[in-house]
Amino acid sequence: MKNILVTGGNGFIGCNLIQRLINDGYTVHSLDNLSSGYVENEVKGAHYLYGDISNINTVYEEVDVIFHLASLSRIQPSFINPSETFEVNTVGTEKVLEFARNRNCKVVYAGSSSRHHNPYQSPYATTKYLGEELCKMYKETFNLDVKIARFYNVYGPHEIVDGDWAAVIGIWRRQIRDNEPLTIVGDGNQRRDFTHVNDIVEGLIKIIGTDVVIEDAWELGTGVNYSINEVSQMFVNRFNVERIYVPEQNSNYRSTLSTEHPSPYLTGWKPTDQLESYIKSL
Repeated sequence: MKNILVTGGNGFIGCNLIQRLINDGYTVHSLDNLSSGYVENEVKGAHYLYGDISNINTVYEEVDVIFHLASLSRIQPSFINPSETFEVNTVGTEKVLEFARNRNCKVVYAGSSSRHHNPYQSPYATTKYLGEELCKMYKETFNLDVKIARFYNVYGPHEIVDGDWAAVIGIWRRQIRDNEPLTIVGDGNQRRDFTHVNDIVEGLIKIIGTDVVIEDAWELGTGVNYSINEVSQMFVNRFNVERIYVPEQNSNYRSTLSTEHPSPYLTGWKPTDQLESYIKSL
């Protein structure tokens, strides 16, 4: 199991995963259309193919495992272009699964903690829900070795700071860079399970190395959550920046929190609460 394909390999999580895989001695290929990833995220030693996920059949190299990370991963932009969100997150996932079935390779699918909320609240939530359902169908119907890993509010090196695809930590980093106040959506009391990208990567590596079967999904979160107000205070303490409140947004969940820890099955995987130390290091 030495040949890996990472879809979305130029993205935030993808480039961190590829760096780890290269360090561990894997042969790594990436497929990315650069819709939210960057050429600058290329990792020395990996092989890059640039194109849409619908062109996955142009990957001719031998593949043992696919980490399917490619997606349009933010809630608010999905309201603007639901058709594109469906095409990438759902149709694209089916194409990856069919490619894997024909190549007889394993798949790890990047799910979302949005699964624990109403899947019909946003195009994003619906399409990620359907992606998981496709994975389960291919597993049951075609006996495909596919595992779902749900991510919780990932942050860390190479996180997006500009544009529509930035999450809250990245947005605040940009606002500080541009000498703007931090914007807090709604009342700021919504809580998030912020998980460092290194813990996500470690979890993904552990998942492909275990024979344990989880019927639903691997939940990759810390099991600790903070309110947006609490996190913004960490930024205030670090940067002495002002805060302003802006109107609530559609489908802004009140809380995300990983309550099912896979660590008993993923030997050695122990996610840590690194959020405050990370902010202090910026």
